[in-house]
Amino acid sequence: MVETLSAEDARRIALAAQGFGRPRPTAPGKRHLLSTIEALGVVQIDSVNVVSRSHYLPLFSRLGSYDRTLLEDLAWGRKPALAEYWAHEASLTPLSTYPLLRWRMQDALDGVGVWKNVSAFLKSHADFIDQALAAVAERGPLAASELELGAKGEGGWWGWSEGKRAMECLFWTGRLTIATRRNSFERVYGLPERVLPRSVLDTPTPDRAEACRELLKISARAMGVATERDLRDYFRLGVTDASDGIASLVADGALQKVAVKGWHASAYLWPEARRPRSVKASALLSPFDNLIWFRDRTERMFGVRVRLEIYTPAHKRTHGYYVLPFLQDETITARVDLKADRKAGKLLVLAAHAEPDANSETANRLAGELALMASWLGLSGVEVRPTGDLALDLGSIVRSGT
Repeated sequence: MVETLSAEDARRIALAAQGFGRPRPTAPGKRHLLSTIEALGVVQIDSVNVVSRSHYLPLFSRLGSYDRTLLEDLAWGRKPALAEYWAHEASLTPLSTYPLLRWRMQDALDGVGVWKNVSAFLKSHADFIDQALAAVAERGPLAASELELGAKGEGGWWGWSEGKRAMECLFWTGRLTIATRRNSFERVYGLPERVLPRSVLDTPTPDRAEACRELLKISARAMGVATERDLRDYFRLGVTDASDGIASLVADGALQKVAVKGWHASAYLWPEARRPRSVKASALLSPFDNLIWFRDRTERMFGVRVRLEIYTPAHKRTHGYYVLPFLQDETITARVDLKADRKAGKLLVLAAHAEPDANSETANRLAGELALMASWLGLSGVEVRPTGDLALDLGSIVRSGT
């Protein structure tokens, strides 16, 4: 018999798996950050800094105000607990996940699929690649801008300088890793044997099928209940890798096939997933937050269509440039277009829109979360601009300080 879950139960399971519904710690430390990242499995990195760089935001959403230098130390400190690689997109993962991604590094080396340009560049610039590796070996970790080799680029993806292309290709194939970030979030590349702990380097490389199985287990645990497409997207696995891995996990009892009312595809339940009767939470969600990064899943679970409008011309945007949905308990009730005006010391709400599930508490609870975010970012307060159907009520509450 296949168990049937209500859509509400599935949503609660997913929220609990993602770390919502528990009281935030009074003073989050490294242990809280690391356990949250381990539960999520992966945290996406993005360079947009309109509010805060995206990898800081999922931790704020779940833990509240924390010292961002703690995450930097976990990721790029002298004794890192995280590794940076192409997992979902550019991402931070627990160190234990790094060996599970070596098959992707091999794909990049072999030029499989989307990696064909990487392999082609490595082959066509073999001498140059050797010089780049030798420079890092001799001088220690280097940014691409410090690599005094090759022609200069014109910006953009493959308009990078040859030095940048070399460093990125070596990173994607695992011959270099990220030692730290500095200045304007610039990657600094180092040799894995000098950056990663010996325990990671000595971990045997699992074959592709086993690695994908383990990645799917991480994904299933992090989502609680998910369709095959949801599971595939979490670590951007191929169709065959995902379907074969899921079938194997179901056969072994590591995943339980279920049906969810209103979901048109079969779903898979992590057997140890918590099943809360209700979820109480207030959280501003980065557009790159694990909970909502796969837009089909977001719409299926919350009935809200989330789109990133950064690259949409201003006059065609519906909600704004950098829009954060607001999670109120078990539903998304609002979205706010935010900007940290660091010069003025204000968190600007450029637009505030209510969703159909908004209620009489939405503006108050959203105002509280905005005030917390402003404080966390070192800003003196919140300023609400008069755009959007929630802006009037939200602005009144913010100005009154209640």
